Amino acid sequence: MIRLVVALLAILSLGACSSVRKEPPRQVPIPKAGVLPLALTDDFSFRKVSTFFYDTRDPSFQQPTISPMIQFERQRMGYGAVSGYDRAERFGHYFYVWWRAKRPSDIIVRLEYRQQNLGSHVQAKELQYHGAKGTMYTEFTVIGDEYADDGRVTAWRLLLIENNKIVGLRQSFLWN
Repeated sequence: MIRLVVALLAILSLGACSSVRKEPPRQVPIPKAGVLPLALTDDFSFRKVSTFFYDTRDPSFQQPTISPMIQFERQRMGYGAVSGYDRAERFGHYFYVWWRAKRPSDIIVRLEYRQQNLGSHVQAKELQYHGAKGTMYTEFTVIGDEYADDGRVTAWRLLLIENNKIVGLRQSFLWN
């Protein structure tokens, strides 16, 4: 009986000590990026947008760099990729986005982008956040078959959407 109680206490203490890992929100490609009304407000803003292109076959990638930060990022992207297939699945564009919401609200962060082989066709991915407040981080990727079939991202824009209205906007120079 004592062994049973000790075993039960051990199991309960392990369960209490374990942390629950929260899965990151899933990128959802949307079939058609519809036009939404523009209602920009100071309550929502993009803080920083950082993009990174990773393809070891690209001529610009082959040029040596003296920047340790760029070298590290290149090594980090390829870390753990054992086969050529694994490496090719990581080729493409990475978008790192920091944004801020001054009040709690349900926000959709949308990446709209054009790719080299598709011309002016706009594709989109979005992530939804419930009750977002403060500085938030979102990551979008255009990698794998999507990159291999349709080519490089030529232009992009990021939207913060609340109640089907655009409340925050950041776009690349080539977006029109």
